[in-house]
Amino acid sequence: MTNLSQHSYNGPLKAAILDWAGTTVDYGSFAPTAVFIKLFARQGIKITEAHARLPMGLMKKDHLRAIAAIPEVSRQWEAQFGAPITAAQIDSMFQDFVPLQVECLQEYAEPIPGVIETIAAFRKMGMKIGSTTGYTREMMDVLFPAAQRKGYAPDACVTPTDVPAGRPYPWMCYQNAIELQVYPLSAFVKIGDTLPDIEEGLNAGMWTVGLALSGNLLGLTQAEKESLPENELARRREIISAQLFNAGAHYVVDGLWDCLDVIADINRRLENGEKP
Repeated sequence: MTNLSQHSYNGPLKAAILDWAGTTVDYGSFAPTAVFIKLFARQGIKITEAHARLPMGLMKKDHLRAIAAIPEVSRQWEAQFGAPITAAQIDSMFQDFVPLQVECLQEYAEPIPGVIETIAAFRKMGMKIGSTTGYTREMMDVLFPAAQRKGYAPDACVTPTDVPAGRPYPWMCYQNAIELQVYPLSAFVKIGDTLPDIEEGLNAGMWTVGLALSGNLLGLTQAEKESLPENELARRREIISAQLFNAGAHYVVDGLWDCLDVIADINRRLENGEKP
């Protein structure tokens, strides 16, 4: 008779699963934002940067649906077309979105400062590097090699179109575990700059870390962030950190460059028998 009892894992983290835009590349997560604004403008609909950023982290077609459902946007749509947006119109807009996004992705492949060094430190600790994203496989086929040429290449890259559904479902995280050949899930940390990143990691049973300043929730370039008065930056950091903690993040730091102390603390908690 086989013994199927499970033993609590108390070893160190074995892998990190990282988001892309706003976490490892594209400081401020600008690539999707600009394209969504242009996409709706083609329909005669004016959306703001805040509208475009609100659903960030979702698979891009789900992101499109979520923007269209924002009350200010849906009212414009009905005034323009005389009826609510239809599934067929979403499909048509998404078909237009894909080439627009693919066209500009190489411009947003620059690794965020500190990312390459932090990942080298992760690897030195014996950790593998996976990744999930809101981009489709077609989009990542452009972004991945562009980032690789600039020095960033995770061991695994899973997109929403590789699995049954994207965030907040855990399927991309599970597929990473399979491709990395790493278990248990409590030996993973999921790191990202959006609320769906945190939900995805929690749903997969992983430790989660939210990034407050490098990504979508702040939505500034590095130069813009550094030009903010310190009290204003602190105010925004506090608001964003509260959002990420309210989504369930175990930790919140400014960017991936701040994660080494977090990894050490998670390892301490694992050694003490804690689970995510």
